[in-house]
Amino acid sequence: MTTFAQNTILPLWPNKIPNAIKGNDTEEIVSADIVRISKVQNPTIEVYLPAKKTATGQAVLIFPGGGYGILAYDWEGTDFAKLLNSKGIAGIVVKYRLPNSKWATDKHNVPLQDAQRAMRLVRSKAVDWNINPNHVGIIGFSAGGHLASTLGTHYNEEVYSKRDAIDQQSARPDFMTLAYPVITMGEINTHGGSRKNLLGENPSQKMINHFSNELQVTTDTPPTFLVHATDDTAVPVENSLLFYSALRKNKVAVEMHIYPTGGHGFALGLDDPHLASWTDQWIGWLSGLKP
Repeated sequence: MTTFAQNTILPLWPNKIPNAIKGNDTEEIVSADIVRISKVQNPTIEVYLPAKKTATGQAVLIFPGGGYGILAYDWEGTDFAKLLNSKGIAGIVVKYRLPNSKWATDKHNVPLQDAQRAMRLVRSKAVDWNINPNHVGIIGFSAGGHLASTLGTHYNEEVYSKRDAIDQQSARPDFMTLAYPVITMGEINTHGGSRKNLLGENPSQKMINHFSNELQVTTDTPPTFLVHATDDTAVPVENSLLFYSALRKNKVAVEMHIYPTGGHGFALGLDDPHLASWTDQWIGWLSGLKP
């Protein structure tokens, strides 16, 4: 069995990255209070594995937010991978391409291409990483929550041509967590910046509906955990409520926690003891899931 360092980084694509255009853009990483990554050119997964003795076989792919303009890479990424490791769960941070890049075609499909490939890649490494391939889920934050909910509802959509044997794996998450997610692209409750970056200035109604994920839920959508704050002024709580209603209508198992305060982008919520309890509820939910 291959042994990996706790934070091995692997490229998502074996050679040519789909929809990529050669250019002189370079990835930018700004490390201040939060590590912010923009202009992603080479998407990767960063793999954090728990000790074998404590490993549950469960894995969670993590999609940081940032309005589809940047990735809040530690705040909504590696910090959660480390938390998951402490509970015996593999945490895998996805550094996905952003649709505001000028070096991609069909930009609205680029994040989903990377998300599907990341899920397939992790499943292909299940034996090496001591992971149950039927116990692999996702978590996404804000715009990363939109991408996660897109993967959870568009996992069968063919957004790139198969590259290798890895692409024979299923891209369907076994379970899904959405933290203060952007769900709808409709005018009333969407996050304007995320919508503009993903769909452009004047998207068609067909495109808006396609990426309004409350409209894409089916009975096959994965079991879902939702968390949001009522006073979120950036991404209204109605996003989670719309998705919750769609899941209930389709008889998909769902748990939702709505906190009175917390605003947007609270991540672990450590500034507020009550809000900080959400991760305990989440880990409890994860431990109750059966492969």
